[in-house]
Order: sequence, then structure tokens, then C-alpha cells
Amino acid sequence: MRIIGIGTDITECPRIGRMILEHGEQFLMRVYTESEIGYCNSRKLSTEHFAGRWAAKEAVLKAIGTGWIRGIKWTDIEIRNETGGAPKVQLHGGTRDIAESLGVGEILISISHCRTYATAYAIAMMADLQPAQKRQVRHDDEPV
Repeated sequence: MRIIGIGTDITECPRIGRMILEHGEQFLMRVYTESEIGYCNSRKLSTEHFAGRWAAKEAVLKAIGTGWIRGIKWTDIEIRNETGGAPKVQLHGGTRDIAESLGVGEILISISHCRTYATAYAIAMMADLQPAQKRQVRHDDEPV
């Protein structure tokens, strides 16, 4: 796979906390999917997790090189956790369509946070155009 782009973001956790307090469910539903809200609310330090997902969504848009353009919504970018806890990017709607048109097959993401800041780093990888094939070997053991 080839790298299409990289993106990083850092946000202040108290800022996200204030937005949640001031705008409540309206803010949460505009920015996060139901799954993300459930995950973050289940964590002891939920504000840090919301901030981490905010930073991840920003990093993803930087990695695909679009920024906030028409057709992209916050909830089109979903950060889920694999069984072992590693974050995984799942794209929906217009954002998925745009990413696919750019050749993005997968987006790798790393998120970190403390009480004050949350940061994320994303790498957009090109889609494999065809399934991996076994290399054929000649009789003289040199690759074809």
C-alpha cells in the first residue's frame, strides 16, 4: 500500500468539555455517532475520549487532503475500537465517497490524550487495486 497523505491534530480537552456543557446533546449528535457517544460516556474520563475522537476526525480530513468541504459531515467519520482496544477509522456517506474517489483504501489512526490535550495522527493509505497474488517463480528460482 502507498501513503496518500498524513494528518495530525491536537485539541484542548477542557474546550471540548465546555462545548459539551454549553450545547449538550445537540453538540454531541452533530459531531459524534451514537456508537462514539456510547463509548466515550462509558469511560471514566469521557471528556478526554471525546476530545481524542475530535482530534482524530480532524486528522483524518487532513490525511485525505480535503479539509471541511461540502458533502462532509462530522458523523461521516467514525472512530471505533477493535477488540484489543486499538482505534479504527470507519467512513460513511459523503466522506466515504470522497475518500474512495481519491483512492483511499484504509486510514490508520493513533490517538493519545491526557487531562489537558488530546492528539491524533492519521495516515491515508491507497487502496489495493487487485488482490495480492503469489509471486511465480521460474525453475532457476528467480522471481518472474
